[in-house]
Amino acid sequence: MLTTLAIAGYRSLRELIVPLTTLTVVTGPNGSGKSNLYRGLRLLADTARGELIPSLAREGGLQSTLWAGPERFSRGMLSGEQPVQGTARTEPVSLRLGFAGDAWGYAIDLGLPLPGNSQFQRDPIVKRECIWSGAVLRPSALLVDRRGAALRTRDDAGEWSAVAQPIASFDSMLTEFADPKTAPEMIAVREQIRSWRFYDHFRTDTAAPSRQPQIGTHTPVLSNDGADLAAALQTILEIGNPAALDAAIEDAFPGSQIAVTNHDGYFEVTMRQHGLLRPLKARELSDGTLRYLLLVAALLTPRPPALLVLNEPETSLHPDLLPALARLIADASTRSQVIVVSHATRLIAALERETASQSIVLDKQLGATRIVGDDELDIPAWKWSAR
Repeated sequence: MLTTLAIAGYRSLRELIVPLTTLTVVTGPNGSGKSNLYRGLRLLADTARGELIPSLAREGGLQSTLWAGPERFSRGMLSGEQPVQGTARTEPVSLRLGFAGDAWGYAIDLGLPLPGNSQFQRDPIVKRECIWSGAVLRPSALLVDRRGAALRTRDDAGEWSAVAQPIASFDSMLTEFADPKTAPEMIAVREQIRSWRFYDHFRTDTAAPSRQPQIGTHTPVLSNDGADLAAALQTILEIGNPAALDAAIEDAFPGSQIAVTNHDGYFEVTMRQHGLLRPLKARELSDGTLRYLLLVAALLTPRPPALLVLNEPETSLHPDLLPALARLIADASTRSQVIVVSHATRLIAALERETASQSIVLDKQLGATRIVGDDELDIPAWKWSAR
């Protein structure tokens, strides 16, 4: 389980250390940084898939995603006695992402290349990358250490060995080096990150793929866009927990049942509702009903991930559906660690009543995202690796 998420220098996340538990609910007013936290976590996941630099490019490049405020605030700025203004920079430009858990910690530090003849001067490069044992980065806990192109690993006796294979400045070591003998920790961290799943803003418009019949194959993991909804639901019915699926539908829509019809290999979701003479097809369902079915398929997956992240799952749902969704999320948290980013009061209140849940409220001070009441929370210790 992850116990700490750390992001620094990304948009409004000037320096944010977030404690995590089995079920973490992130909330706050509009513009407080909830979406930045979600996107920062997705960027962290992209490191293990070789997609970090392209993802930053889609956001406008490193320069567009960096913290836009001063490097530090003076007491006068914080009190309002002085205007916010830039100060002389003493540290290098940096975007840093990291996490720590029960067994491992990982951090990556991105910066700008030195001036040269390359046309890729706006392409961020990896300055430092580390894996360590335990919750806090210490020299004695380091297991894998990457500085620029140089990579070294530590054996069981504590001796360091350099890896002869250099790593390109724009690649993460997680995707470029895999040796179960000299660096088993790297493989463990990479596979852990690759198992994370993110769901946000399922399409429910009239042309949404989930409304159309799709070729059916075994689908233990719902796709990000929900196109394979029918196959995912049928997989739950056949090799997952059909009783839980029926209960989730009954909880939200009393007297209703879903079924998956097979038209020559094309699967389609149908829903029989109380009082109707025929089942409704997916293209006839309301946006809220279809979105709830998508969330059911994601949360009742027969192949639970290490981490499941939901961004504003309440979108398009009627408030009366939120207690049922909360019960579904709480049940999923018994099989996976879950992070929910939401501003739906009713959903948040229902999730906060769960014994294993923790609520993180974000706000902004001088443009920087902070955790409200962080002095009352058990903020974990965190230390970034020096370049």
